[in-house]
This record gives sequence, structure tokens and C-alpha cells, in this order.
Amino acid sequence: MSATPDNLLQVPLNDLHLALGARMVPFAGYSMPVQYPEGLMAEHKHTRTAAGLFDVSHMGQLRLVGPDAAAAFESLIPVDVIDLGLGKQRYGLLLNETGGIIDDLMFVNRDYAHGGDIFVIVNGACKVGDIAHIQAKIGNRCQVIPMPERALLALQGPQAVTALSRLAPGVEKLVFMTSGSFTVDTGAQKIEVFLTRSGYTGEDGFEISVDASDAMVLAKALLAQPEVKPIGLGARNSLRLEAGLPLYGNDINTTTTPVEAGLQWAIQKVRRAGGARMGGFPGADKILAQLGGEAGSVTRKRVGLKALARIPVREHVELQNQAGEHIGEVTSGLLGPTIDQPIAMGYVPPALATLGSLVNAIVRGKPVKMEVVTMPFVPTN
Repeated sequence: MSATPDNLLQVPLNDLHLALGARMVPFAGYSMPVQYPEGLMAEHKHTRTAAGLFDVSHMGQLRLVGPDAAAAFESLIPVDVIDLGLGKQRYGLLLNETGGIIDDLMFVNRDYAHGGDIFVIVNGACKVGDIAHIQAKIGNRCQVIPMPERALLALQGPQAVTALSRLAPGVEKLVFMTSGSFTVDTGAQKIEVFLTRSGYTGEDGFEISVDASDAMVLAKALLAQPEVKPIGLGARNSLRLEAGLPLYGNDINTTTTPVEAGLQWAIQKVRRAGGARMGGFPGADKILAQLGGEAGSVTRKRVGLKALARIPVREHVELQNQAGEHIGEVTSGLLGPTIDQPIAMGYVPPALATLGSLVNAIVRGKPVKMEVVTMPFVPTN
């Protein structure tokens, strides 16, 4: 990977993005496509109805190798790693000593117990720090091997499986949050990939790890399928927000705990109070107290918000209660393309986190009434 004149790194598909007319922007230290000529709205709707190809090669891929890898990794996250079945994928949260979220991530058991590994994908903006943190904490218990030689593509949408199964028969047999190694036959060449049936759009789809040297041929073969169009970071953001999925750095960070962020579903019973491997992760005392409903342990909660007027509400907009008192801020917000309504996420005091509660977002000095609603804003598929 080379640095561009303004010191941005380039993804392996950089030349393809430029050839497709992408508008490139700085993101997580990389030059990344934010949108293509058809525009964000068209890209968003195409992903919801057909299939979109996203370049997410800025994200970090790493392997944890060794018979102690699962137990070691479990000491860093409040999630059940040890009991994860072969080939299964799970969502995890890397925590600091106060229970704050260092990053959210995905991991797969690729038979670490028998010479395989735990395959981990972390966020691009966090990957250098994440890898250093994991290495420092558990590098003496297992090998921590970064994979900068791999690119990552996400094929998302209801027709993703139709398009991909043409090139890689058998992928249609995978269920959500499972993985496998496949050969993609592009006609010109056969490419070995590792993929999971998952994504971050609320739609069906796949995340495909491929050697960077094969990424261009793979991407072109996927884009040659009639269902598939290239999709930029802009639509990736609007899709994940409609799906109620938090974005690291916006909706979750080192000051938010999994419980405050509404991510307690990711903490399995075995790691909770009374579980066989209760606690044993950073910030466990605080998080277990929050999970147990201890009085005063949770001071704010992430909620979904829908504006009652057609006025988009962006991130960092102040939230006030009906008495005009400051209660928090919007962490993500936009006009949801699928539902054609302004939607947002933000943190409010627990008393205002109940469905139907009303808060005011202060947009250009004027209050915009917003209602606390269930997430996702658009049903997931």
C-alpha cells in the first residue's frame, strides 16, 4: 500500500474506484470512495433491492493462533469465545479497564484448537491501536498475526447470494454468521477466498477476505454480475444507521459501556453473573453492575430517534428535554433514504430512554421534536 501525496494510504482497488468515477475522501487514514456517479440515494436503494459491492479493505484483519487463543481473547472481551462452534462468527467488543469500548469487532473460530486460528476483523481507524493492545495483553498466550496482505470486500443486499453463488457455488448453503473457504471462478482465473455470511447493512450478504493481489479480478467479476453495483461509504453509513447499527467513533467509544450502548445482547449468559465464566474481562465489575440493574449504574442509554418534522438532524446536534435542559447529543443522524424520514441515534438519560419519550434536537437554534422509537428503523433481512 502506498501513501498518496497528502499522506493517505490507498486500498488495493484504488484504481478501480477512480475508473468508476468515485468521489474519493479521506477515511481512517485511507483514500476511500464516498459515492459513485449515481449518488448516495440510488446506491442505498440498490443495496436494499439488489446487491451492492463495498470496498472495506481499510479494515484490519488478524489471526490469533494457538491452543490458548480462545481463552486469551476471552480475557479481553465480554463475549463467549471458548464455546463458539467451528466456522461460526460472533460480534465482540474490545474493552478498557473502565468497561469503555476500545472497538467493536467480528471474529470466527477457524479451528484454533487444531492448528487453525481465530480470525478477527476490526475497524480501520482503530486497527493499529487494536493490534498493539491485543499483542500487549495476550501476545504471550497466542500468536497475534496481522494480515495487511488481505483485502476485504462486502457484497450486500437481497440478491447478493444470487450473484455470488454463480461464481462460488455452495455459498448459498451458509447461514447468517457462519463462514467458509471457497474458490471463486471468475472465468479468467480461480481465486481462493475466505468469507462469512454477514455484513453491516441490515441486509443479507457476505464479507469476503481475499489476497490483495486478487482483489481487482474478484471485484471486476462481481461487478460484472447484473445484480451488482459499486457502493460507497456514504450509503454504507445510511444503510447501517437505518439498521440501528452503531458506528465506532460516532455512537460508541472508550467512554461508553456495552450496556449504555444497548449492546448487552452481545454478552452471553456464560459471561454474566451466575454464568460458568462470569466476568474476567476488563471493566467487569462495572458492566455486571449495569447488567444487574444496580441503582445509578447506568446514567445514559443509546436510543433511536425519529424527527416529527421533515428536518434532518445531524451528529453533534444538542438534545434537550421538554424543559429546555441539556440532556445529551445526537451521535448519528440523517434522512433515512428507505423510510424518507429524519432518523438519528443519541444518548439520553434512562428516564427518557423509554419508547414514545419526546426530546428536542436543537437545529440552527430551533427545537425539532424527536420521538424515541425502536431500532432498527428499517426491518432487517
